Amino acid sequence: MSCWETVADYGLRSLGIGERLLPRDNFTLCQQVVLIGSGMIWNIYFGVLALASGFLLAVALATGKAARSWPVRKLSEWMIFVFRGSPLFIQFFFAYFLFLSLKNVLPFFGPLTSAWAGALVVLFLNTAAYSGEIFYGALLSVPKGEMEAADAYGFSGWKKFRKITFPTMLRLAWPAYTNEAIFLFHATTLVFFSGFPARGQQGDALYYASYFADKTFNPFVPYPILALYFIAFTLVITAVFGLMNRRLNRHLPQDQRRRLKFRPNLLR
Repeated sequence: MSCWETVADYGLRSLGIGERLLPRDNFTLCQQVVLIGSGMIWNIYFGVLALASGFLLAVALATGKAARSWPVRKLSEWMIFVFRGSPLFIQFFFAYFLFLSLKNVLPFFGPLTSAWAGALVVLFLNTAAYSGEIFYGALLSVPKGEMEAADAYGFSGWKKFRKITFPTMLRLAWPAYTNEAIFLFHATTLVFFSGFPARGQQGDALYYASYFADKTFNPFVPYPILALYFIAFTLVITAVFGLMNRRLNRHLPQDQRRRLKFRPNLLR
């Protein structure tokens, strides 16, 4: 089988399209690259949707934590505390068994027991909590002079937040938020190793890398391939967020613009 035939058979294997049976022996480098790359479709799916939806909730949590209303403030604080204070891997397990219990009572919750929906909900809440804390810190760092200038121009309420507070908060939080986007993308590898099962061997990139490592007893080929895929997508994320960072800081002098720096967390 040529490499092009491998791409045709296994390029969309993680979505259930193409050859159903995985290779059993005589594994080639092309097969490993193609199947692991096919699994990256799921990692991108989880990362992009969780980040996009979690952004809105994160802004709501940040403003809620800074609100004067005690119930709103405490609700935001506890949600951030719970999802930042517990490991993501444990959250997957608890969510799966919760959704499974709800499914037995109300069949409406059935899709949540599948990884494509249930795991996405967990990632959405987790990144919203981390990003909410980032935005909250940036919200407290908004210069008072800008708030006073907004008041002097007659801005108040939603108009003040939309034109003054939110853009400044976003500009201050963007470097840290970029790191959160990278870590969220890396955290998607936990999905199919938690309570959410892979359906019909349609797993993510780590799922296929582990398959080849188990079959060949040689982890030094599939795992470096997996690492290279993640490094490539990390560079893409850094480049895209870097362009956004430049746009957010375009009005500042060159020496005052905040540059993106990669700061790895030791624990998620």
